[in-house]
Amino acid sequence: MYKNLPSGIKISITRSISTAFENYMSSIDWEEDRFDMNDFIFFWRAHSEEQGTWFAKVDPEVKEDPGFHEAIAKKINETIEKIVSEPVSEDLAASIEIKQEKLGTSYQYGCKAEAQYVEQLLKEMEK
Repeated sequence: MYKNLPSGIKISITRSISTAFENYMSSIDWEEDRFDMNDFIFFWRAHSEEQGTWFAKVDPEVKEDPGFHEAIAKKINETIEKIVSEPVSEDLAASIEIKQEKLGTSYQYGCKAEAQYVEQLLKEMEK
């Protein structure tokens, strides 16, 4: 059923997964040991119901279909893997390192999204 959805809805689902994942990880300060897939799924579902433009456009019977759930689980895993595999740009890494030297911190980051979180955290600390 997922594969029969219009491409715009599939794109919207992927965006909602990305946004929810980054927001969820920020809420747990990107601490991997605090990550819980069930908590994330709950977080993503709430995000989708409240803010996802796609949620109201998909028929309830589609959303209840086990095949749809399997496809969504696969899409969630693919999207998370893509996010955590995206490398940090040299400019972003340099910006973070300059701020860390200035502030005397040593935050670690492993992907672009986490680096953006660290950069924002450092900007808040500079204020």
